[in-house]
Amino acid sequence: MNQTIQLMLNHKSIRKYTDKPISAENLKTILQASVAAPSSSFLQCTSIIRVVDQAKREKLATLAGNQAYVAQAAEFLVFCIDFHKHKTLVPNGYYGYTEQVLLGAVDCGLISQNALLAAQSLGIGGVYIGGIRNNPIEVCGLLELPEQVFPMFGLCLGYPDQSPEVKPRLPIDITVHQDKYSPLDLDKIKSYDNTLAEYYNTRTSNQKDNTWTVDIEKKLSKEARKFMQDALKKQGFMTVI
Repeated sequence: MNQTIQLMLNHKSIRKYTDKPISAENLKTILQASVAAPSSSFLQCTSIIRVVDQAKREKLATLAGNQAYVAQAAEFLVFCIDFHKHKTLVPNGYYGYTEQVLLGAVDCGLISQNALLAAQSLGIGGVYIGGIRNNPIEVCGLLELPEQVFPMFGLCLGYPDQSPEVKPRLPIDITVHQDKYSPLDLDKIKSYDNTLAEYYNTRTSNQKDNTWTVDIEKKLSKEARKFMQDALKKQGFMTVI
């Protein structure tokens, strides 16, 4: 197994950081690796907002659900869908389609994962912040995002001040199907629930008595940001029926 694969398999979300800053050279490397990711139709329909202003960091931490590490991390990046630059260059183009949201979301995922892997290869840890979408319009205002730009998520980066255990994922044969979509194997889910419950009970921090099935039931038993469509429309997305 090579170092790249080992790095992927050893992924951990890091929420506690030392005071050590990320050098300008390392940050440049991370960002260069980020934008080197594949791009849908080579539209390059993403932008990254590096948030340096501490007051903005504090506000974003609050808007993201009072996640203090947004303000504490050495770096905080916000990954955005961006068709504003395209509309500036091609003002008579077709905009406002749901497909453009999908293209931008896919590209944001690709460039952000490149950024995190590059950071991890340099000994830097991080965690994604989906809470940016808790208050998307407020985030747009704070970061002065024009029409056709939408914040998807943030990424905290910093040198780790913790070493959590690797969280077990679903078995490969639950996630990967061959030739057709296979029925869910409930026995394998039960086995996975037991594995995750053991992980939660024995990990060094934030121990809890829970399973994956219980986790997703809690999450899917409540509304999921029902304001999202309106927020996207306010930024010029999903306006075409």
